[in-house]
Amino acid sequence: MLLGVVSDSHGQLDHTLQAVRMLESLSPEVVIHCGDIGSTAVIELFRPWRTHYVFGNVDRDEAELRQAIVAAGHQCHERFGELELAGRRIAFLHSDDLRRFRETTSGGQYDLVCYGHTHQAEQHAEGKTLVLNPGAMHRANPHSIAVVDLETMEATVVAV
Repeated sequence: MLLGVVSDSHGQLDHTLQAVRMLESLSPEVVIHCGDIGSTAVIELFRPWRTHYVFGNVDRDEAELRQAIVAAGHQCHERFGELELAGRRIAFLHSDDLRRFRETTSGGQYDLVCYGHTHQAEQHAEGKTLVLNPGAMHRANPHSIAVVDLETMEATVVAV
């Protein structure tokens, strides 16, 4: 199973549309958005996938975003998300709450922790946990997303 991971769209429709086109070519089954969505128009672009969202520090109108997420048939996890996909335990958050981020990555209870906020793509292992930031679609060079093969737990950052 292939998982798409995006973050920090900040309402930037042009860059987000490039990310969506890349996702279309990669064909993930599920997409996670790690916060700083920025506008309801961004949510519309992810309609083709089962998409899960968390809020970030710039998502000021959470009620409006939550309503758009539900209307699109997606799932809003507020500030912290947990999923089990393909037998893998996955957590995702924005990481602006550094204490919660550190607890999540160091606790050993997840196979994958996805996060945003830093606008820097990176991945590393903490014990058995793969920690992944897909980069950003705003204030990043290059703009990037990530895909994770949940069978092999290999993550690939892709410039868009």
